[in-house]
Amino acid sequence: MNQIPNQTSNNDQEMPLVDHLVELRTRLIRIILALAITFLLLLPFSSDLYTLFARPVLMNLLPGQSMLAKDAIDIFLTPIKVSLFIAALLTMPWTLYQIWAFIAPAMYKHEKRLMLPILISSTALFYLGVLFAYLVILPILFHFLGNIQLNGVAFMPDITNYLSISLTLFIAFGIVFETPIATIILVLLDIISIETLKAKRPYIILAAFVIGMVLTPPDILSQTLLALPLLILFELGLLIAARLKKPPSQTL
Repeated sequence: MNQIPNQTSNNDQEMPLVDHLVELRTRLIRIILALAITFLLLLPFSSDLYTLFARPVLMNLLPGQSMLAKDAIDIFLTPIKVSLFIAALLTMPWTLYQIWAFIAPAMYKHEKRLMLPILISSTALFYLGVLFAYLVILPILFHFLGNIQLNGVAFMPDITNYLSISLTLFIAFGIVFETPIATIILVLLDIISIETLKAKRPYIILAAFVIGMVLTPPDILSQTLLALPLLILFELGLLIAARLKKPPSQTL
């Protein structure tokens, strides 16, 4: 009796290269269309979105203080850029789904079972990182900066600089909140062991503060506020990885 061969990831390799490129183009077009449509839907509300976006700094301005625009074009472009960023955030699940749909045929079943929860959890963690930066980090940062007094100098945040700082922090914290996922993947794929990660804790602590210096504005407060969550999330990922890797009776 002939046995049906198991389906493997090599099946899709029989597909011609042109078909792969066509599939990739289709997925990219779907991503761009979703982003463009969402952006156009948000565009009429760009001023309101910017007000919401700038709330962390607006709520921490002292009486008589206001935000500053160096050029009239900044007043026009900044809300549009905010709308585009929010559109990218809103369409992220769709973008990741298109990426998943493109690479899924080349994966084994056990890899698909692993990747789908990772995609969902990593998206949720990225959103959580952005919210953490918006609700916690930016208010603390601008409350601190807004209360610095210097004779003859008025604190007036520039809207372009605020956009740059906030987007940097949103992306930085979104990436930092992926630390548990990265740790779990490295351990489950046997790329690095839990014992090695434990032994490397001092270097990881140092790396966290170096990352904080690279990804945040040049002040010790924002650098520390980025490094500490990174370390906490690393320990969380280590704990979860240990639970998944070891029998339930064993603990970290």
